[in-house]
Amino acid sequence: MGSPPLVTVGGFELRVRPWLALATAIGVALTVGLGGWQLGRAQYKDNLQQRLLELGRAPPITLGPQAIRAEDVALRRVEVRGRFEPKFAIYLDNRFHQHRPGYHVVMPLNVAGSGRYVLVNRGWIAASGDRSRPPPVATPQGEIALQGVAQVPSERFLELSSRVAEGDVWQNLALDRYRAVTGLDLHPIVVQQDSAASDGLVRAWVPLDSGRNTHLAYAFQWFALGVAILVCYFVLNVRRQTQAVGPR
Repeated sequence: MGSPPLVTVGGFELRVRPWLALATAIGVALTVGLGGWQLGRAQYKDNLQQRLLELGRAPPITLGPQAIRAEDVALRRVEVRGRFEPKFAIYLDNRFHQHRPGYHVVMPLNVAGSGRYVLVNRGWIAASGDRSRPPPVATPQGEIALQGVAQVPSERFLELSSRVAEGDVWQNLALDRYRAVTGLDLHPIVVQQDSAASDGLVRAWVPLDSGRNTHLAYAFQWFALGVAILVCYFVLNVRRQTQAVGPR
């Protein structure tokens, strides 16, 4: 086999190996394509974040006894009037606030004038020394009005144990599981309460992040990898042209 052809440009020699040039072109095209895809995802997430901000500024939707669809109110501000039912409260375990372990207190609210309920995530409370006995929570008596953001609990989570709902301490909240245990007629959402209440619970909710910056970081990594592939190709195949020196 002959030596790979040389291309001379400005005092430098480029050794052209067809298979290596093809592999480099494919690698660069792939990384540029993936970087562009990540930029597209970042733009989509940016539009989603703007949509979330618009929903947050919109007037709250009043929840009544009428049936609702989760997708019609998801991430919208809502307001509801009713009475809490403490006997059906559950504590979501392993929730942290400022690096302290605790629970999210989830309690059903009987929607005023009906037999329908809506679950309310009332906020965070620190765990006591005895993990088998959650701390007591002060609950308003009588009919109250509260506001919050409508959340749709995810049904996709990893549970490594079958002991995920022991008494009133649960690892995750699944609406179907909660309905089966309590028999309550529930709206298909959970209200993340943000209205003030003198109950000692912490409602410092983390703002929802669409993940735009993550996609931008991935895009940068793909583009950087493409540049690195191209640089490696030229470093391995380009050398300064040597000039033969004859006898004097």
